Amino acid sequence: MYIQDDLQQRWWALEAKLVERFGKRPDMESILFLIGLQETGLTSKKISKEQKQDLMHVAVCTLLQPSGYFAFEKKDKDNWPHFKQLKEIPNYNLPDQENFLKDHVLLYFEQMGF
Repeated sequence: MYIQDDLQQRWWALEAKLVERFGKRPDMESILFLIGLQETGLTSKKISKEQKQDLMHVAVCTLLQPSGYFAFEKKDKDNWPHFKQLKEIPNYNLPDQENFLKDHVLLYFEQMGF
């Protein structure tokens, strides 16, 4: 239970920093979107639904890269990163899947110095 509590404490600390920075508490989709924007450098004022989904996919691939689930392959002509899946993502139940993702988000922001 201690590991779960530590994860939750670290998550709340990250949420507090994001609230301070953006003025509201982000959900997981918003955080993935933010990471996708960071990784692609996309600055378009109009972002289509498809682009939003692509940004979140880039975020998930980026987040799971350090754990060996994905490897960066290349950037395309539009500067979008492409990844190769190296191994299957564990088939967790919903709460465990969320914690798995939260742990990777925390690692990402830590590595970014946030």
